[in-house]
Amino acid sequence: MSAGSLFRAAFEAVSTAQLLHLDGQVDKVVGLTVESIGPDAKVGDWCRIEVGSEFVDAEIIGFRGDRCLLMCLGELSGIKPGCLVRCQRKPYQVPAGDGLLGRVLDGLARPIDGKGTLQADHFVPCYAAPPNAMDRPPISKPFSTGIRAIDGLLTLGEGQRMGIFAGSGVGKSTLMGMAARSSSADVNVICLVGERGRELREFIEFDLGETGLNRSVVVCATSDQPALVRIKAAFTATALAESFRDQGKSVLLMMDSVTRFAMAQREVGLAVGEPPSTKGYTPSVFALLPKLMERAGNNRLGSITALYTVLVDGDDHDEPIADAARSILDGHIVLSRALTSKGHYPPIDCLKSLSRTMNAVVEKTHLQYAIEARSELAALADVEDLVNIGAYKAGANPRADKALRNKSKLEDFLKQAKDDPTPIESTISHLKEAIDA
Repeated sequence: MSAGSLFRAAFEAVSTAQLLHLDGQVDKVVGLTVESIGPDAKVGDWCRIEVGSEFVDAEIIGFRGDRCLLMCLGELSGIKPGCLVRCQRKPYQVPAGDGLLGRVLDGLARPIDGKGTLQADHFVPCYAAPPNAMDRPPISKPFSTGIRAIDGLLTLGEGQRMGIFAGSGVGKSTLMGMAARSSSADVNVICLVGERGRELREFIEFDLGETGLNRSVVVCATSDQPALVRIKAAFTATALAESFRDQGKSVLLMMDSVTRFAMAQREVGLAVGEPPSTKGYTPSVFALLPKLMERAGNNRLGSITALYTVLVDGDDHDEPIADAARSILDGHIVLSRALTSKGHYPPIDCLKSLSRTMNAVVEKTHLQYAIEARSELAALADVEDLVNIGAYKAGANPRADKALRNKSKLEDFLKQAKDDPTPIESTISHLKEAIDA
């Protein structure tokens, strides 16, 4: 046998040989973490803990001395000292493809809608690097949501990342449902993190509807799920959005909410011994937010336009997560509880909201209409108290006089039923009518 043949035979034998892996063993369980002796793994590796004839998925989240710290993706019940811990030696991947449209998944991309197994075309890694900054095409095309207040005064660009800031019960889910049903996107990927269990079906049936669901993938990790599952739900949804973007599609990624995602990461950080810094949030929370949000946007193939809701506790828009999100995102939409109490839906406070890409994606005439409308809304806000007590006299402020004449038109433009989408062309013409005295 020639030397070349011997080398090929040896190479094939080595390539197909059964490799030995160093497994670990559970030593103790403390709180939410499992401490094990081994395996030979690194932070972020996916492991399986054998519990009798079954197993529990877990992830390496840190080390304490020579011990591994793991957090489970399932229930801790049944885990005891001596259980085998086996590293899977491969990245955590999620199914992808058009077969997922119309499906509802849990945080680990497993179907929970009772419609059978997923028809996946391929698998994609749950964690990935954002597109290279120099490979991102500029945002230059308007993205229509079908919502007049947004398309008229806060126009989004395809590939923009926008925050929706609101307190609890103000109307975030309704706004997301409106956008999912009537936007110009090819595909919706909707991520619900830390929601109450009853809210999932309510959102799908009442807010999203059959029309919205048929072109959407919904990923949900309810509040009773382990913290790691809630975190993975956000990365799973982002990975699915990336897979559709790489098919050349325009994707609308919606996540509710960033705040509950941050709370889940805080649980993980505190469990591993990370010191709290800003109002109880650990430093890893603020490091993880850009790693998630920067994955949205444009690449050379398609686009991901993202809407991230931020739950502001006590309507405090300067709390740490809101402030961090605002610094990363390309604009913010503020929902007002005061408008909700007046029956004004959607309750978008246009004066406190801003789209940083609007100037780049709208025509000059549209921009002028939007500036004039915001000017009139500001004039109304300035004299509102005087008008309410009957102290304002016509002629004292010409700008306010014009705004008061147009008030009903502006309110009619900004108010919108959730089942009444408006094309962006009609929105612009309605906006012109609203500001013409």
